[in-house]
Amino acid sequence: MARLLSVNVGMPADVSWQGRTVRTGAWKSPVHGSRMVRRLNVDGDGQGDLAGHGGEIRAVLVYQLESYRYWRERLGRDDLAFGMFGENFTVDGLADDEVCIGDRYRIGEAEFEVTQPRVTCYRVGMRLGEPAMASLLVAHHRPGFYLRVITEGRVQAGDGITRTRRGPGELSVADTDALLYLPGRDPAKLRTALAIPALSPGWQQSFRDLAAAGQSGQPGPEPGPPGFRPLRVTRIAPETADVCSVHLGTADGTPLAEARPGQYLSLRLAVDGTDRAVRSYSLSAAPADGGYRISVKHEPHGKVSGYIHTRLRTGDLVDVAGPRGAFVLEEGTGPVVLLSAGIGVTPVLAMLHRLAAVRDPRPVWWIHTAHDRAHHAFADEAHALLARLPRAHEHIHYTSETPPPGDARVTRGRPTAASLTALGVPADADAYLCGPTTFMDDLSGHLRELGLRPDRIRTERFGALAAVNPGVTPTAPARPHQPPGPPGTGPLVTFTRSGVTTPWSPAHASLLELAEACDIPTRWSCRTGVCHTCVTPVLTGDVAYTTPPLDLPEPGTALVCCTTPVGEVVLDL
Repeated sequence: MARLLSVNVGMPADVSWQGRTVRTGAWKSPVHGSRMVRRLNVDGDGQGDLAGHGGEIRAVLVYQLESYRYWRERLGRDDLAFGMFGENFTVDGLADDEVCIGDRYRIGEAEFEVTQPRVTCYRVGMRLGEPAMASLLVAHHRPGFYLRVITEGRVQAGDGITRTRRGPGELSVADTDALLYLPGRDPAKLRTALAIPALSPGWQQSFRDLAAAGQSGQPGPEPGPPGFRPLRVTRIAPETADVCSVHLGTADGTPLAEARPGQYLSLRLAVDGTDRAVRSYSLSAAPADGGYRISVKHEPHGKVSGYIHTRLRTGDLVDVAGPRGAFVLEEGTGPVVLLSAGIGVTPVLAMLHRLAAVRDPRPVWWIHTAHDRAHHAFADEAHALLARLPRAHEHIHYTSETPPPGDARVTRGRPTAASLTALGVPADADAYLCGPTTFMDDLSGHLRELGLRPDRIRTERFGALAAVNPGVTPTAPARPHQPPGPPGTGPLVTFTRSGVTTPWSPAHASLLELAEACDIPTRWSCRTGVCHTCVTPVLTGDVAYTTPPLDLPEPGTALVCCTTPVGEVVLDL
């Protein structure tokens, strides 16, 4: 019979790590006597980052004696004591390749259900002093697993462990972990995983995404061709007092790369003589007549937008990379909602062009917010496109102007959940949002109130993306800057969303660490090339992996947590 060897608990504490403070409950120690296990955790235990650990689905973490023995030999360590892998229950038995998702177990007075493998997290490596540990746990098929508490009760070391029910599908913890993180996925196992009710919602969503990618034959939109190529400015057209459209064509007669509606181009411009700046702009129309169109708002202190508005001329050559981006109009038969504010109209306008070109029969809601009529870019163009659709609904919000009498399409104010309900926006729609961050956050919330599933609400965010640094105590945001210390002597690294170009220095272990030194918002979890949270589009250049990832990312992207530049590189970060 399997047996509970140790009950381990620890409350969250602040731990110093790489010049930052991490709030973590990874430091756990064995307790004497019995402990009450409740819905959310063991008495006396806590988690520092509830987004990735803890909660009802991940109340108890389990790790095995046999894996302790394995790592003691593999790592050559004799100091691995129970609780050091962050587990609440150290057990004899219950191997990851034998326990299945959905299995239920009786331990002491309590009953539990297996919900998912351990999350790949850098903190287990931080606790053990082994930075690659998150990757090793996956590569060696020894992740451990989480339990949900079915029946609360007291447990203690020495309790026997009895399986009370086998999980449907009999998909082991090790196979489930490999299905998400390792290449060579078995479609049959993917279908099995999606049919297991006990599997945690986060893992279910990840597997739904993988299944959808498999059905479409590709994980997502293909990135544009690598590198920049010169395109000629064929026309510059004013749209409003502060928005102009730039039309681009090939300089040598070769065809342009095909773009999907919603994608963007990246432009590299010598705005100050030899100072090259890279910025990304959505295509505001489907490519036509062998050309692209982007539309740019003149920001008050925007160096690049100011250059485009005041100094760029017809006939100039511009270095362009793309098109690329995953914010694209998907095929389907259900309703489509296009919501935008200000210059955020550009990618959804390209989607509207595509819908109008094929006279798409789907119901389409076009909802745009502008300051007033004078600042409403593409008002007439969008209205004409909507007239070509058989089931179009148009509504405009002006925040600072009273609409003309008799025009029911225009309202003063901003969209709300009530106004979306009044417009008849259906709960089964696919929604595409682009605009200021607060606009997208508010509208996403309103759409969820209407019943739209989060996975059907797609947003496009320019500028630096919101950071994902699990457990790191937030500090006051800093404007991205050159890294401290002597400048590097290596190839140039450009972070396009943050507007930083800096020479590479081997003082940084990875491109991720260079970005962090520049106070660029970063996104990561495992820091070992497993979770793909840090995956970043590479606009041009090549990278080398310091640690080969377990599963390579898509072409045209890189895992910045474990890469260094090979020559000049431009990253969409």
